[in-house]
Amino acid sequence: MPRGLMQKLYDACKEVFSDAATGVPPSPAGVARVKSVLDEMRPGDVGLSSKVSFFRGTGGLGRPPVTYLHIYESDRFSMGIFCFPPTAVIPLHNHPGMTVFSKLLFGSMHIKSYDWVSDGSYPCVGAPPRMRLAKVHADATLTAPCETSILYPNKGGNIHCFTAVTACAVLDVLGPPYDDIEGRHCTYYASFPFSRFSDGSPGEKGLEWLEETEKPEEFSVVGAKYTGPRMLLR
Repeated sequence: MPRGLMQKLYDACKEVFSDAATGVPPSPAGVARVKSVLDEMRPGDVGLSSKVSFFRGTGGLGRPPVTYLHIYESDRFSMGIFCFPPTAVIPLHNHPGMTVFSKLLFGSMHIKSYDWVSDGSYPCVGAPPRMRLAKVHADATLTAPCETSILYPNKGGNIHCFTAVTACAVLDVLGPPYDDIEGRHCTYYASFPFSRFSDGSPGEKGLEWLEETEKPEEFSVVGAKYTGPRMLLR
């Protein structure tokens, strides 16, 4: 019997992330292998239906919560599905030292992502001490089916936010996963126009200032059981 895509994904991740370490992305061949499996995946491959209750909105009463379906986690990689009702948001946050694959399974989602600007070309004037300059990597709406998005430890949009245009779901693979002890702590950010804290220089297109913030109070994630195909953990 042929293996299901979830088993193929687990097997690929186990090999590709076998020596995962902070700040070290997999080889190009490894990235391509994981991406090729994810690119094939559709809601049915993870046992997901857009009709379940956690894809419904709140009737305009504030931001609806995001539901997370935990699939698997080790010290090398993790897999899970974020389920968004319309208008739900995962606010701007980072993935320090991590490589992340995000596959939109269905629906439409707006993604805005940034990479740090580290050459010191533009001084920050009159800003709080935790402000840093970043450049927009992506600012677009994706609609399934589409290719898997990949971000790397130091490029590819390591800092990003998701906003649901319609009900949608994203399958995420993180390698290595968040781990406070190992220094992979999730930090949230607020963004500001470049002109807000510049010295009068117009800067180049796509520059914004990002400031570390606390987790936004309106952001809520609730857990639910993953009921899709199981993997043979070997």
